[in-house]
Amino acid sequence: MFVSAFLAATLLPLGSEAMLIALQQHGYSWLALLMVATAGNVAGSWVNYLIGYKAGRPGLKRLLKLSDHQFARAETRFAKYGVASLCLAWVPVIGDPLTMLAGVIRVPQVLFLALVTLGKAARYGVILLLLPA
Repeated sequence: MFVSAFLAATLLPLGSEAMLIALQQHGYSWLALLMVATAGNVAGSWVNYLIGYKAGRPGLKRLLKLSDHQFARAETRFAKYGVASLCLAWVPVIGDPLTMLAGVIRVPQVLFLALVTLGKAARYGVILLLLPA
């Protein structure tokens, strides 16, 4: 579960929901699944943060194939919605670049980890709650 969730939080086009559901259906502990999936997904987002931190604006623009204008728009949106938007790091398409941008603009690491963990734990919790017991 950890590896599936970790890879799902990177730029790789993978998801972790099928693994989560399969393991829950096979009787794995709800709490253990929540903790392991969240930890793996946050760890993947942390790697994204570090990529953004090390690559900086020029490197991230190249990696994500963004023009100066597109990158400026992304920074403006991030500034508009604030660091609390990191709670949405689980959202497909925008989540991975969002966590990388957080590294570029140097969001404090403790704040980054707290907000990303909150959002990802809530998401996995909702998925698990919606599954039949």
